Amino acid sequence: MASKPSIPKGTRDFSPSEVAKRQYIIQIIKSNFEKFGFQPIETPSFENSDTLMGKYGEEGDRLIFKILNSGDYLAKANASHLENKDSVRLTSSISEKALRYDLTVPFARYVVQHQNEIEFPFKRYQIQPVWRADRPQKGRFREFYQCDADVVGSKSLWQEVELVQLYDTVFSALGLEGVIVKINNRKILSGITEVIGASDKLIDFTVALDKLDKIGEDGVKKEMIEKGIAEDAIVKVQPLFNFTGTITEKIEKLSSLLSASIEGMKGVEELRFICNNVAKLGLRSAVLDLDVTLARGLNYYTGAIFEVAPPKSVAMGSIGGGGRYDDLTGIFGLKNMSGVGISFGLDRIYLVIEELNLFPETVTSTSKALFINYGDTEALHAMQAISKLRNTGIKVELYPDNTKVAKQFQYADKRGIPYAIIIGEQEIESNLYSLKNLVSGEQVLLDFDQLQAALK
Repeated sequence: MASKPSIPKGTRDFSPSEVAKRQYIIQIIKSNFEKFGFQPIETPSFENSDTLMGKYGEEGDRLIFKILNSGDYLAKANASHLENKDSVRLTSSISEKALRYDLTVPFARYVVQHQNEIEFPFKRYQIQPVWRADRPQKGRFREFYQCDADVVGSKSLWQEVELVQLYDTVFSALGLEGVIVKINNRKILSGITEVIGASDKLIDFTVALDKLDKIGEDGVKKEMIEKGIAEDAIVKVQPLFNFTGTITEKIEKLSSLLSASIEGMKGVEELRFICNNVAKLGLRSAVLDLDVTLARGLNYYTGAIFEVAPPKSVAMGSIGGGGRYDDLTGIFGLKNMSGVGISFGLDRIYLVIEELNLFPETVTSTSKALFINYGDTEALHAMQAISKLRNTGIKVELYPDNTKVAKQFQYADKRGIPYAIIIGEQEIESNLYSLKNLVSGEQVLLDFDQLQAALK
C-alpha cells in the first residue's frame, strides 16, 4: 500500500480561497509600493553560497538552506572532513549554491552587478519567496514570501520618514489599525556598547538584547554574560530594560546616556529627525514608537532599524521590519552606496487579518455564475454568452458535463458560486437567460444586456 503523500515541515499548500486572500494583500502592498515610486525587480530563488554566507550573522548563516552540487557531489569532497564528519567544512566542498534567506542581500548583489544600468537613487520593490531552515511554529515558516521596498544611492533621512509613512499607508489600506512601527538606530547600540566598555562585543550584545521580548531580562543578561560581557557593563545598561516615556522623553534620556559617544549621538540626532518629521506629517492609523531594545541581529544594519508589531489584541511576532545599511553593497565591491529598506511579512499579515476577520467578503477566487449544462446545443449557446461576459471582465463558467441538474446546482453551492444561469429550449427560442440567485432562490428572465448588468 502506497504511503500517504506529505509536504516538508514549515511549508504549506494554499487553497483557491487562501490564494485569493494572499493576492488581495499582495495587490494592496504592490499598488502602494508603486504609488511611492518603487519599481519591481526579481532575482533567482538561489544564489551562489558566497553571496549569502557571512551576511546575516552566525545565527542567520545556520538557517540558510544549502543546495547539494549536481551529479556526484561527493567526488570533490575533502576526505578528512568527510571522515571526521566535519559538516561545516564539508559543506563548502559539496554545496556551491543556497536558497536565498532574504531579498535584501540578493538586491545588493543585483545593484552591484547592474550598477551601470541603474539610475540612482534606485527605488525597487520585490515580492518573492525566501527560505529559512528555522523551527516551524505559528507564524514562522521555512518557505514564505517577503515584500520588500528599498532605496539605494541616497543618505537622506527623508527616505526613513517615507518608509514609516509607507507602512502606515499599507496597513491602513488593509484595515489593520493600531500596528506599532518600532524604531531604533544601530549607532545608538554601538554608542551604548562604547560607553559601557564593550565595543568589541557589539554583535553579541545586540543579538542578546534583541531577544528581550522572547527570553526576558534575566535571559538576556545570562546570554550576555555567556558571551563574555562583564557584569558591571550589564549593570550600566540596566535603564534599557525599563525604558518608558514618550518618544521625545526617550530621545532625551538617550541623549544623556550617550553624551560621551560621538557615534551614539549621531544615532540620537538621526532618530530625532525621523521621529519629529513623522510627528509633523502625521500617521493615519499606525503608531510610531522608539524601542531601544530593538536590535535585529543582522550584521548589515548601520542606521535606523524598523520592526512592525501587529495590533495588541493579536498574539503574533513582527509583521514587518527593515533598516539602513550603508555598507551592504561594499561587501560586493561597490563603496559609498547607502541604502535603506523595509519588508512586509505576507504570511503573518495574512494570519493577523484572518484572526481579526478583516478580509472583505468580495475577496474570492470563485466564478460569479455557473451556466447549467443541458446538452451540446444548449452548451454552445451558453459558451457564446460566456465569451461575451468574459470579454467584459465577468468571471463565469460552464459546468462541463451534461449530468443531473441537482448535481450541477450542488457543485455551484460547494464552490460558493452565487448565481446559476439556465439556458433551455425556451430560453434559446426567446433569446433570453434565466438567472437564479442561489442564496435567495429568486429566479428572473433577462436579455443579455440585463444579464450582464446583473452580474456586474
